[in-house]
Amino acid sequence: MKIIRTVLFAIAMIVASSKSYAQQTTPWNNKSCAVVLTYDDAINDDLDNVIPALDSMKLKGTFYLIGSSPVIAKRMNEWRLAAKHGHELGNHALFHPCDGSLPGRSFVSPHHDLSKYTVNRAVDEIRINNTLLKAIDGKDKRTFAYPCGDRQIGNVYFYDQLKNDFSGARGVNDGLATANKVALDNINCYSINGQSAQYMIDLVKQAQQSHTLLVFLFHGVGGGHSLNVDKQAHSLLLHYLKANEKQIWIAPMIDVAEKVKQVQASQTTK
Repeated sequence: MKIIRTVLFAIAMIVASSKSYAQQTTPWNNKSCAVVLTYDDAINDDLDNVIPALDSMKLKGTFYLIGSSPVIAKRMNEWRLAAKHGHELGNHALFHPCDGSLPGRSFVSPHHDLSKYTVNRAVDEIRINNTLLKAIDGKDKRTFAYPCGDRQIGNVYFYDQLKNDFSGARGVNDGLATANKVALDNINCYSINGQSAQYMIDLVKQAQQSHTLLVFLFHGVGGGHSLNVDKQAHSLLLHYLKANEKQIWIAPMIDVAEKVKQVQASQTTK
């Protein structure tokens, strides 16, 4: 009798474990984790290096565009084509204002110093950038990325006025989170600046093991920005993702944020 009870207990534990695993993976389209590739600032290298690399592997990324970037005006048709290929054109504000009052911010222009903005000005400029992006891609839904990761003007979180304008907002803090723990107003990411392909692949493996969301933040890929990753290292990461796409959901931030919203909404109604 004891043997039968032991066997039944073992079977129950296996079933419970399987259910737990299914619950963890289901939010990521029944895959073990989600990976989002994001690229900031609307630079030429996005169009010259990144999008061709992604398209060659049929992978999709999110490009956070500064509306005033000359690369928007000069190459608008290419951005439009990128959106048609399934890449997200995200909002990185009209002028990329950063808080110039913080240490190490000598690069901030006095005209675009977030610490001198009103909340209304910041919100208005971000909404104007949304209008510009819609004129390019025709889409109403997208995500936002905080310039320099700055979230406050004085003591006010300006994104609080924008939550109905976006599906989510990417921050700059490291971290992995399960779908129910993702903070949609400050989504964690890993900023890449010179790290190796192995470092990036190891992060993906951590996400696979923990069934979490992993967001990469890139600027230059193969040059074009003071924050840069080697083109070959970036390529090796893409190859790893492609080789494991049966286990990894690789998608633009908008798709992942919408999925997270569904998961979190379903939990609040239980």
